[in-house]
Parts: sequence; structure tokens; C-alpha cells
Amino acid sequence: MPRIETIVFLSLVLDLFAFTIPLPLFPRIIEWYTTREISNPNGFLSRTLQFVSFLRSLVYKSTKHSQRWDIVLLGGLMGSVFSTLQFFVSPRIGSLSDKYGRKRILLLTMAGNILSAIVWIQSTSFASYMLSRVIGGLSEGNVQLAIAILSDVTTPQNRSRALAQVGIAFAICFCIGPPIGAYFASRPLPPSIRSQSRELNVYATPAFITFVLLTAETIFLMVALPETRGKVIHSNSGDRKIDTPNGDADAKGKAPSIGSRKHNAQERIQRLATLRKLHFYFLCIFSGVEFTLTFLTFDLLDWNNNQNGKLIGVIGIFSALLQGGYVRRSMSKIGEFVVARQGVTSCAIALSLLMLLPYYVQNNYWMAMKLLYAAAICMAFTSATVVNALTAYASLQCDDIQFDQVTGKPLQENPQLAKGKALGKFRSSGQLGRAIGPVLACGAYWTFGPTYTYAASAMAMFALSAAMRSSNH
Repeated sequence: MPRIETIVFLSLVLDLFAFTIPLPLFPRIIEWYTTREISNPNGFLSRTLQFVSFLRSLVYKSTKHSQRWDIVLLGGLMGSVFSTLQFFVSPRIGSLSDKYGRKRILLLTMAGNILSAIVWIQSTSFASYMLSRVIGGLSEGNVQLAIAILSDVTTPQNRSRALAQVGIAFAICFCIGPPIGAYFASRPLPPSIRSQSRELNVYATPAFITFVLLTAETIFLMVALPETRGKVIHSNSGDRKIDTPNGDADAKGKAPSIGSRKHNAQERIQRLATLRKLHFYFLCIFSGVEFTLTFLTFDLLDWNNNQNGKLIGVIGIFSALLQGGYVRRSMSKIGEFVVARQGVTSCAIALSLLMLLPYYVQNNYWMAMKLLYAAAICMAFTSATVVNALTAYASLQCDDIQFDQVTGKPLQENPQLAKGKALGKFRSSGQLGRAIGPVLACGAYWTFGPTYTYAASAMAMFALSAAMRSSNH
């Protein structure tokens, strides 16, 4: 089904292009709202800061901290809201797609994404901006459903290679989205589009570009994407290749073990539960560093939108190169689980480098830049490997939905292995990690500063890497 894979890939590029545009803008967006609203003690933003200040006083008595740390904390809360909502809705989106079809539910989520962009264009208060994030969190389903669609139309043998396209789309969009968002951040909307009677968000132009991209994606999906639920692609061999975290590689350690559908349902359900835990623990740590990176450069280096956009672009370029080369070949040779573990180790190294950054910013600026970009390259390797490998492995545990030719009802070994529902729960576990991670990381940053935050995160990631290595023997 190369045509469907191409359609899914192009739709992901449009979707993730829109998703990555605001990434370098978050620190300055929050700074703009803070400047506008901090003088209003009864406003939503002021009340939020008062509440978190109270929480901070319960944990850490010192009141001395940079005012920019407030922006870091608000960024964490903002990221947490989006991912918390994703945690609740992802399993439901997956279940609905099993029942009503992938395309129908995907188009429904796209309508919510478009509404989120419209609200962002007009959000001149922090409360209205958070409303746009809430709508987006409740609606985002493109990546999850794209994975389900690719799983529908691929065999177990080539599924990992097909799902690598999701990572490639992420990497490509991280190359172009953030720099474009930064470029248009200082440019107003044309007079023909801008309402003369209504004030718009300071970043209305990037928001409008996001709206255009999402609208184009929706039209493209309506026209080009067929329904894939129930399509089963049979492999030439009777076996299904499954890489297990119990180290079933051959004596040379090159190829994963070959399992079959004889793996009973309970074993696969248990394996999915283990993968959900790994997904949660990893993203709980990684999302913290991922989300705080642009706030770190804003705090320590006073970087602007363009500089942050270039940094994220560098990560995207390296991630794209790794996706197109190393990752696609390695998952079939050494197994998804081993590739995921390599990415976790790389993240631990990146966190260790970022831990040293505050010291070198004060004493050796050029060394600080080397550390920052070395950490960025390590994060690119992590971005290219861990989630993609774990997702591919999780998809191999699911049932391919088949339908009774008489009744039209789905036939499956176990309802918990229905592809949409199982992958939705897997994604939901990651979104729970993404909900908790930014709050923990930004809260620690706000309370103790960057050095201790990244040191603790590095130790946690090294511990996760060691646990994964231990389970692989």
C-alpha cells in the first residue's frame, strides 16, 4: 500500500509543520502575556503565579530566584495541560477509530485543531491562549491515527520501516517549522487579513500559517485518504517477527528473534503493559528537558526566537539524517528494543552536558556553546530512536482487525489487542509522561535552578537505561 503510506506521510508533514511552528516562541509568548497582565492582581495569569508561588514556599523557603524562572514554570504548566488532555482522550480516539473508521475520526480531530488555531490568532490574554491549548489537547489525534493507519496497511515484517516515516516527518518538520515560526514572529498579518476593529495575538502571523496548514491538511485527507480499518495485508511467510526485551537475539547479536502468532494474547497484553510503562518513564524525563531547552537558552543566554528556532532546526536536521539512515536499518537488524535503549542512553548523556552549561556560561562562553550543541545532537539521536522504536514494537503486539463476512462484526483474539485501542493506550501512557515531565522539570528549575534539575534528570535517565539493559538479558 505505498499510495496510502505516501498520503499519511504528506499529511503528517503538514500536521507536524503546524505543530512545530510555535515551539521556539513559547518563552517570548509567555513573556508577552506576563508583561501585559502582571499588573492585574485579579487576572488569570497573576492568580496562577500567586498559586505556584505558594506551592514553592511549601517546598523551598528561599524567595530569591530569577523572574525569568516564572516564565519557565508557566511554560511547564502550559505544556502539561496539553499533554494531560491527550492522556485522557488518546484511548478514546483510538477506540472510536476502531468502531467508526480511521478517516472519519481523523477528520473530526482536524476540525478541533483548526478551531484551536483560530482561537490562538485572537488570543490577547493568557486565559484565551490556554483555551486554544485546551482545544488542541482535546483534538490532536493525527500522529496516533497515522500510526494505526500504517499498521493497517503493512505486514509485521515491514511495519517498523513504515512507522519510521512518522519519525522522519517529525524530523523534517523540526528542521523547517521552528525557523519559519521564528521568522514570521515579528511580521504582522497583511491588512487584507487583519481585522481593524479587533486586537490580535502578537504572534498572529505564525498562528495564521498554522491555520492554513491545518486547513490544507484536512482538505487533502478528505480527498485522498481511503478508509483503512479492516484492511489486512498478509505477509508471504506465516511467521510474525517480534523482537522481545528478553534478548532473543542470535549468537552474533545481529537479528531479533522470530516469534509467531503462537504468542498467546495474555503474553502480548503483558508485553504492551511493559511497553506502556517504559514509554511513560522515558517521556516523563525526556519531555522535561525537551520542553525546558528553549527556556534554558532564554534564561541563561537571552536568546531570541530566531536563535531558538535555529537550535531546534539543528536537532531536526540531525534527527532526519538518523531516521533516514541509521534507524530504518538498525531496527530490522538489532531490534526495536535495543535501538530504544541506545536512545535512552544518548538522552542521559545530553542531560549530563546540559547540567554543566550554567557553569560554562559564566566562565567560558564558547565551551558553553559546544556543550549546548553536543547535547542537541544527543537529543536528536534520542528523538530519532526511542518513541519510534517502542511504538513499532507495540504495534507488533496488536491484532489485525478482520470482519465477519456475514455479520460485518470485527473478529479479534482479544478486545485489548484491537489496534486503535491498544495503540491509543500506548500513546496515552506517553502523554501522561509528557503531562508530568514539564511540570516536574520546570518546577524543579523554578525552585532549584537548572544545574540540579538536569543532574537529577540525568541520573534518572541513566537508571532507566540500566533497567532496560538488565531486562534485555
